[in-house]
Amino acid sequence: MIKRAWILYFAVLCITTVTAAPASAHFGMVIASDSMVMQDDSRTLELKVSFSHPFEGIGMDMEKPERFVLYHGDKTADLTGKLQKTDIMGHTGWQTDYPVKRPGTYVFAMTPRPYWEPAEDLFIIHYTKTYVTAFGDDTGWDREIGLPAEIVPLSRPFALYTGNVFQGVVKVNGEPVPHAEVEVEYYNRNGQAEAPTDYFITQTVKADKNGVFTYAASAAGWWGFSALQTADYQLEKNGQKKDVEIGGVIWVKFHKWQEKGADK
Repeated sequence: MIKRAWILYFAVLCITTVTAAPASAHFGMVIASDSMVMQDDSRTLELKVSFSHPFEGIGMDMEKPERFVLYHGDKTADLTGKLQKTDIMGHTGWQTDYPVKRPGTYVFAMTPRPYWEPAEDLFIIHYTKTYVTAFGDDTGWDREIGLPAEIVPLSRPFALYTGNVFQGVVKVNGEPVPHAEVEVEYYNRNGQAEAPTDYFITQTVKADKNGVFTYAASAAGWWGFSALQTADYQLEKNGQKKDVEIGGVIWVKFHKWQEKGADK
C-alpha cells in the first residue's frame, strides 16, 4: 500500500509540474523590413506574415490570410491577392513587397482564417497589424482601423528607443476592455536572446480600467503585443460548437540609443 501511494504521489507531482509550466504563446505576425522609410532608404517594403512563437523561433503552418489590407490617409488597398507563400521559421507563411511612394503613416493589417488549436479546444483569430512611417510625415500614427479586436497605439508606434514605454488601449468591437491581459513577446529573429526560465518568454501586463496598458521594451528589435478575448460567437468543429479566441495584435520596433559618431 505504501509503495502504491508513493507511485500515485509521484504521478500527481509529475502532472502538476507539467501543467504548471507556462504555455507558449501564439502570435499573429506582420513584420516589415523597415518601420521608418527615409529619403535615402529603399522605397520598397518587404512584408512577412505568419502565425508563430516569435521568441522561440517556432513557426506554424498558416493558411493564406482572409484579408491583408493597407491603410494610408483616406485610401485603402487590398493586398491579399499579392501575398506569396514563403517559408517562415520552417513553416508556411506569406510575404509581399509594397512600394512606398508618398509621405505619411502606412498601416498594414491582417485578418487570418480561423486556426484550430486542438490543445486548447478552440479556434484562434489574431487580428494583426504594424505601422510604417515615410518621408518625415507621421500623420495617422494613432489610427484606429476598426478591427473586431484591436490595440490602438497611444505611443507613436515607431521611432522608439529601447527603454521607452509603449502604451496602447485594448478594444473589442470599438469599445475599451477594462483590465485586459496583454501578452508581450520579443521576436528573437537571430536566436541570440536567451530566457532564464520559461516565464521570461512571454511577458504579461494588465490594462487599467480604461483598457490602457504600458510596457517598456528591454532590447532593440520587434516586439509583439497581443490582447486576447473570448469572442461572443462560436464556430463549428466536427459538428460541435467551439469557442473562438480573438486577439488584437500590434508589432512595434524599438531601436538602440545612438551615440554621435557610433555605428548604427
